[in-house]
Amino acid sequence: MRFHALPWKPGRSKVLFMMQLKSTDFRSFSVLCGLLIFVATPRCVLGEPAPAAVSSFNSYIGTVELRLAQQHRSQKGFLSPVAPAAQSEMRLRRGELIVEQLMPSSGADLPGAMLHHWRGTAFAPGAKAADFERLMKDFNAYPQHYSPQVLQAKVLAQRNDHLQTVMRVRQQHVITVVMDTAYDIAFGRLDAQHGYSISRSTRISEIDAPGTRTERALSSKEEHGFLWRLNTYWSYEERDGGLYMQIESVSLTRSIPNGLGWAVAPFVKSVPRESLEFTLRSTCNALRR
Repeated sequence: MRFHALPWKPGRSKVLFMMQLKSTDFRSFSVLCGLLIFVATPRCVLGEPAPAAVSSFNSYIGTVELRLAQQHRSQKGFLSPVAPAAQSEMRLRRGELIVEQLMPSSGADLPGAMLHHWRGTAFAPGAKAADFERLMKDFNAYPQHYSPQVLQAKVLAQRNDHLQTVMRVRQQHVITVVMDTAYDIAFGRLDAQHGYSISRSTRISEIDAPGTRTERALSSKEEHGFLWRLNTYWSYEERDGGLYMQIESVSLTRSIPNGLGWAVAPFVKSVPRESLEFTLRSTCNALRR
């Protein structure tokens, strides 16, 4: 982030000085200050999500997975409709990504936590369902396809279409956060042209001083709560000379401290969307290669 600050001189009103900053730079500076306060919040108020928040997240996940299971039983309606339906396929075949925020009916705010649900849809011309499945199962190659977000990836165990994996990821939005994550991933298919996968996080640890001699995983009481849970659902359908891909991401993060919504909310709410867009674009690029 770059700031174009005017030099401050003794005797000049500090209020006038701040008003002379470019408005966009001042907003960026405000967001940065808010984030620094956010990460500096006393550790005693952080840690694991409240049981009520976890229960609400699990209940919401159950509803999402039930809907997806119903969709995946037949070719008709295998993917969720994208509005407006009349123009969506044309936009997708032009190479556009369509990303939507799906909010729970009861709202996204839980006790001490926030729930985020996003869906993204893309079209990869010339790609086939088998190509996509090979790409998704080649977990060790994720750092190549999804750099710089994915730093390391490894399959710990595999039994048929069920994988247990670990992955080190990096998110950079003003501040940089590195996390070690573990997932249970299951793949399924309706037929040769229709398939899906379900990825559920089983462990997420924030890493302090990554890549240094003092690197360590923060304890649950030390973590900032940038990401507590993350489930990802892929659905894909081969037709029209290519592959339609749809990904849904449901995550649980800490809530925004009182008084910091003006600075932190845009950051917290932009991360899931930008991460989803990055994943879709990277997947399309990998399929082209």
